[in-house]
Amino acid sequence: MISRRALLLAAAAPFRWRMPEESAPHKRTWMTFGAHQNIWGARLIHDVQRNLATIAETIARFEPVSMLVEPTLRMEARQVLPAGIEQIPAPLDDLWARDTAPVFVLGAAKNKAAVDLNFNGWGEKQAHDRDAEVASFIARKSGAARLQSDLILEAGAIEVDGRGTAIIAESCTLNENRNIGITKADFEFAMRPLLGLEKIIWLPGGTGADFTDGHTSFYARFAAPGVVVYADNPANPITKEHLKILKAATDSTGRALELVPLKAPAKPRTKLRPMDLAATYLGYYVCNGAVITHEFGDAKTDAAARATLQKLFPARQVIPINCDALAAGGGTIHRVTQQEPA
Repeated sequence: MISRRALLLAAAAPFRWRMPEESAPHKRTWMTFGAHQNIWGARLIHDVQRNLATIAETIARFEPVSMLVEPTLRMEARQVLPAGIEQIPAPLDDLWARDTAPVFVLGAAKNKAAVDLNFNGWGEKQAHDRDAEVASFIARKSGAARLQSDLILEAGAIEVDGRGTAIIAESCTLNENRNIGITKADFEFAMRPLLGLEKIIWLPGGTGADFTDGHTSFYARFAAPGVVVYADNPANPITKEHLKILKAATDSTGRALELVPLKAPAKPRTKLRPMDLAATYLGYYVCNGAVITHEFGDAKTDAAARATLQKLFPARQVIPINCDALAAGGGTIHRVTQQEPA
């Protein structure tokens, strides 16, 4: 564990780490094939596993994909995963690579490190003994130096522009089910040197709003430095408060943010619509040459979201895919992927 003294020295030193923005060049994408029936249920499990395979296959058209595979699921993985996806045996509890994998950072000497954020099952909500080891396992496999945070959080709570600005939700980071007694000042003290941050824009988020206690990536994401795409839901008081904050915010250079709305699907396919359906287009993933996004069967909003993402990422191909089973369990493409920068 990194001590406060070590963090203070790191913050004062000219050398520091930097977390690149998701659209920076990737070496590969990490995913985890650990969907168990005791969590997902008999109705969803096979479709969820096929959703993972579809996501991996689509990303693999543009960059390498390394998939950790729970040993008890190796037969299922072989049946659905296409050739070309690297399969690495590893003990897993579930499939949320965004939350269990490390955050990769780059150093001034062009070296790479993997930050272990001490995953605790979103505040002890789910069994996580095996998933808690995923970050250190991937660090070893990637050959990156492992840095362990003093805090407990998930990468879904962190949105960065790669230039020193982050957007972070309070509800899932300052929550006592992760970090007891931690203030914003404490959090910033610990995160700034590890991620190369100069400014954090804080959103209230929504404690208990979902299993994650309101990950930042459900509310707002950087599409480029100074450009933020946000969940457009005027009827939601959390959304209204976030938009007010974002309109008044500036990035680390003092620049006002350009805000781009993404409306949720109005009429998603009805066969998979439980209460926790993650019906959001903010769950896209940016890889080398492409943006992989959800389509929900609502022709109007599917088309609008695709057009918006194409404008935001004009040099990339926007590819919508059906991940209904994953969405039915509260998941997104973004939540099951983690990029390793080049």
